[in-house]
Amino acid sequence: MSQPVGITITGSARLGDTPLFAPVTLPIAAGGWTCLLGASGVGKSTLLRLIAGLETGVDFTGTVTADDAQPLQGRVAFMAQNSLLLPWATVLDNVAIGARLRGERPDRARAEELLARVGLADQAHKKPGALSGGQHQRVALARTLMEDRPVVLLDEPFSALDAQTRAGMQDLAHDLLQGRTVLLVTHDPAEAARLADHLFILTPQALTPVPVPPSPAPRPVDDPETLTAQGQLFRQLRGAA
Repeated sequence: MSQPVGITITGSARLGDTPLFAPVTLPIAAGGWTCLLGASGVGKSTLLRLIAGLETGVDFTGTVTADDAQPLQGRVAFMAQNSLLLPWATVLDNVAIGARLRGERPDRARAEELLARVGLADQAHKKPGALSGGQHQRVALARTLMEDRPVVLLDEPFSALDAQTRAGMQDLAHDLLQGRTVLLVTHDPAEAARLADHLFILTPQALTPVPVPPSPAPRPVDDPETLTAQGQLFRQLRGAA
């Protein structure tokens, strides 16, 4: 993996004649976790997709820049809420799918190593239909790591999981993505309070920075300061609705 890179996205977006979000400047710090919190429909995923260079369906006026002034193309990995696993391919082949799509020879030994790191070494030759929801997301995380990019974009990847599995996946992802520049889009105040090094709330009117608890992430789910931050975030979100 190359050196982590900081990113700044500045601009506004419209859906036809309707503003999606007002002019914003979102700084994403190199080598840490930036969490973007907000209600559904305010443009969180749009900002993430703009950074990823994916189609958004909106009119965006602004810029996306890296702090080393180099293009972001080829330096970004993306993990979505849906694991997007190919049902006819084995778990191992799903982890290595990126290389195949680029016409490259997959490094199967590395794919096996990553499956072991996410606790699925014994599932490598199964099909996704034999896995649980939490295991699906572990495969998706291994596939994201397989791409070995310095920037990782997470679009609510754990929101469909039960609370216990979600907390475990948050801990695992935070451990395995150490040193990378991570942007996590979420609508969950508890997730943001646990994981953020830097935290912003997006509304149609503004992007607001929010202090995070002083303890290092990932914070315990029952940590008093984290629970207090969670409650404050929830109140801010309700006030912005």
